[in-house]
Amino acid sequence: MNLSPHILILAAGQGKRMKSELPKVLHEVLFQPMIHHVLDLAFAIPHSSVSVVIGHGGNEVKKSCERYSNVQFFEQKEQRGTADAVKAGQGFLENQTGHVLVLSGDVILLRKKSVEKLLNLHESEKAACSLVTTLLNNPTGYGRILRNEKCQVVGIREEADSSDQEKKITEINAGIYCFEIGALFNSLSKISNQNRQGEFYLTDVIELLVQQNAKVIGVPFEDSEETLGINDRIALAEAEKVLQKRVNRFHMENGVTLQGADNIWIDTKTEIASDVTIESGVRIRKSKIASHCRIEANSRIERSSLHMGAKIRQGTVIDESTMGEKTTVGPYAHLRPGSQLGCDVKIGNFVEVKKSTFKDGAKASHLSYIGDAEIGKEVNLGCGFITCNYDGVTKHKTVIEDGVFVGSDSQMVAPVTLGARSYVASGTTVTKSTPPESLVIGRVKQVTKPGYAKKFLKKT
Repeated sequence: MNLSPHILILAAGQGKRMKSELPKVLHEVLFQPMIHHVLDLAFAIPHSSVSVVIGHGGNEVKKSCERYSNVQFFEQKEQRGTADAVKAGQGFLENQTGHVLVLSGDVILLRKKSVEKLLNLHESEKAACSLVTTLLNNPTGYGRILRNEKCQVVGIREEADSSDQEKKITEINAGIYCFEIGALFNSLSKISNQNRQGEFYLTDVIELLVQQNAKVIGVPFEDSEETLGINDRIALAEAEKVLQKRVNRFHMENGVTLQGADNIWIDTKTEIASDVTIESGVRIRKSKIASHCRIEANSRIERSSLHMGAKIRQGTVIDESTMGEKTTVGPYAHLRPGSQLGCDVKIGNFVEVKKSTFKDGAKASHLSYIGDAEIGKEVNLGCGFITCNYDGVTKHKTVIEDGVFVGSDSQMVAPVTLGARSYVASGTTVTKSTPPESLVIGRVKQVTKPGYAKKFLKKT
């Protein structure tokens, strides 16, 4: 394919049927806004430029797209129809040569290969306009494709303006077009809004081009799911389910075991190697998972990296963290952002780790909080261990060097360093740094009064 079109994404609509203050294209499908799915597609195919038409909530939409470089934004000040939306980009596009691919910000299931099919046919047929069509059992709400006796596309009729006979047509307009730029803007200048909606329809361009004997072709898509437009919460859920199945099928075909695939949600950015097992209820976003990892039920992984053989136990949350080879976390543990675990590390049940490093072989098996800490090799942190890292104003660091044993119910009041191979007795509060191989005891002296309990209980 030699065609490298300018791409214009229409994303100005309010989406009243969503019944939301949030702009329609910012509603999430599989953990990312609709507009991001469309931009990902746009940048995946050859293009000369990528532009987005914004309107309702335009500043929010623009801000959400900041991570996409080289995107232009055109404002449609009043939502007066799709033709008016395209005109928002006219000042830029009419000074360009070639072709413009028009995409919709709420049609997020298009596959790259399908769009390439449209562009290839548009190029080979030397068409003035090529548009995507599909067949629907229930075409309600969509514009109908009008064809002549030679089966050539001669127009599109919006449902509000369709006759009873036209409403029986099941071939619909998907709202995806490729235009020769000159032909598009020459026709746009002739469009009126004399219709029941009082809007300027981009679909009217088709009939005008046919009247001018310009070549218009319809490109049928066999998979109608690709053309699903999201106009309400029901369609939003349907689109997410379709995308979920696609993503899960891709991973299963590449050697990933999904136990209860209908209830596993993986975004389109995540990379998963073969021989990984994922149980039901898991959510994974923007992460990288190496082979032979296992992720147990109802866990969530965000922006994290799991190395070979890592294991996440049930109900665990991993957020912007790294797990080394053969490291285990959970059940019901939480790795907060900035946690870096080495190899053969064990983080047990109800342990929270925040912005801390665990070197190889270190363990915190249960009921602990470790924040802003550096934990050395083969360190053992007993049950109930706490780093007291925050004094109400500033976060301070705890350093526990290699081979240290920390007894249960101990606290480290940062900033503090425990020297290598030290031993901290259970119930100790450490407030001062210690040299290597120290025994550290910091308890209140125990007082025992024989027989006192009997007298006390009698009084009460």
